[in-house]
Amino acid sequence: MQEKIIAMIGNDVGAQQRYFDTFRRSEYLEPEKELLLAVLEDAIHCYRKYALARSRAGKEQFREAEEWLMGGGDGWIFAFANVCELLGLNPDYVRRALRESKVTPAHGEHKGRHRITHREAA
Repeated sequence: MQEKIIAMIGNDVGAQQRYFDTFRRSEYLEPEKELLLAVLEDAIHCYRKYALARSRAGKEQFREAEEWLMGGGDGWIFAFANVCELLGLNPDYVRRALRESKVTPAHGEHKGRHRITHREAA
């Protein structure tokens, strides 16, 4: 998932360097930073995966991820802005990159032709 964060940063050499300075200092991250990184990666994954979801569950996953990523506030330790700050990332930059990134269809969601599922075939 770290590759996805690097891909979001794009060609911004300064941002890439700050990212690598934060995460490549040593081979071992503090457990707390590992947890924060996992929370951020999961939110980014859900935001991208479920952006075009049609199912109620997929739409809910996207809504929750979007609310956390794009919402304001820093009143608790796992607020998006706090997580970014503790990881050495600029929250506005991450938000902008997410908004501007190409949205890929959710896994299992297909454009165009309707696929027959096993339930429909029976």
